[in-house]
Amino acid sequence: MTLVTVDDRGRMTIPKEMSVKKTRAVIIPAGSFLIVIPLPAKPQAVASSWLPTERSRTELKELAEGAAREDALKRADRRKRV
Repeated sequence: MTLVTVDDRGRMTIPKEMSVKKTRAVIIPAGSFLIVIPLPAKPQAVASSWLPTERSRTELKELAEGAAREDALKRADRRKRV
């Protein structure tokens, strides 16, 4: 396990021995901690072997954004913030 720091602007500093240049990651808040999942450079190429689809990247992106928008609105409504 590695300890990282978060500055007053919310930026996280990853130790040099762990960092890989130009790596993207998804950060999922989970209560009092964060889950960091690194993403491959070309996720479509990695997923194509186990997730076949006929849709284009643009169509998939629009579907994902729409689902995320609906989920965010439902969550906000449950919490009475909309």
